[in-house]
Amino acid sequence: MPKKFTAVVAREEKWYVAHCVELGVVSQGKTIEEAQANLKEAVELYIESFGSEDLPLSLGEALLYHIEVPSGG
Repeated sequence: MPKKFTAVVAREEKWYVAHCVELGVVSQGKTIEEAQANLKEAVELYIESFGSEDLPLSLGEALLYHIEVPSGG
């Protein structure tokens, strides 16, 4: 049975960086789609290496938003 995890993709200069929140697995790609595919592969390899018995559950619904704060002094 497939497991669901939360993933976040953010642009960092010339790359898109994808992060699996629950597992701490990170990957990257030159496009969003490439970063997503690379993260999926990295998560699959992580599960193969460490097993799936004690994997954390998905955090469920996630909300991603920007905040604005003053920039210091």
